[in-house]
Amino acid sequence: MKAVKYLFALWAGVLIYTLLSIVIGPMGFSVHRQLLNEQKSQENNIENLKLINRELEDTMNALLYDKDTLTVYARELGYASLRERFIRIVGLGGTQKVRTSAGEVVIAANPQFAPDRTLRIIAFCIGITIFICMAFFDVMKYFRDR
Repeated sequence: MKAVKYLFALWAGVLIYTLLSIVIGPMGFSVHRQLLNEQKSQENNIENLKLINRELEDTMNALLYDKDTLTVYARELGYASLRERFIRIVGLGGTQKVRTSAGEVVIAANPQFAPDRTLRIIAFCIGITIFICMAFFDVMKYFRDR
């Protein structure tokens, strides 16, 4: 019956390994939470890109079908109709040209986790430590009873 209690060290090591795997392992809760946050970030970026796409489509349609809009953009670029003349004053800077951003690249971050080998080493060390402590207490009890 005394030898059976040493199996507790083995079961403790297995339990520690299981708990560490569930919490910080490659498929654990920590990685799952990180991936959910990354998914939200990617979804927000997609929404921003859709908004920018709508703005650019509106601008494109305005340039294709609205003559006044095309005239305004042409004047910003320095073009004029046949009846117009420009007087350029050097040093005043001119009009501010509004440039629409095409969006930004959001690179997915790799989730951070403890490798499986590290978890096994930790669980093994804890199991061995429990085994050594039990053996030490049995040896101390043996010498005390003697």
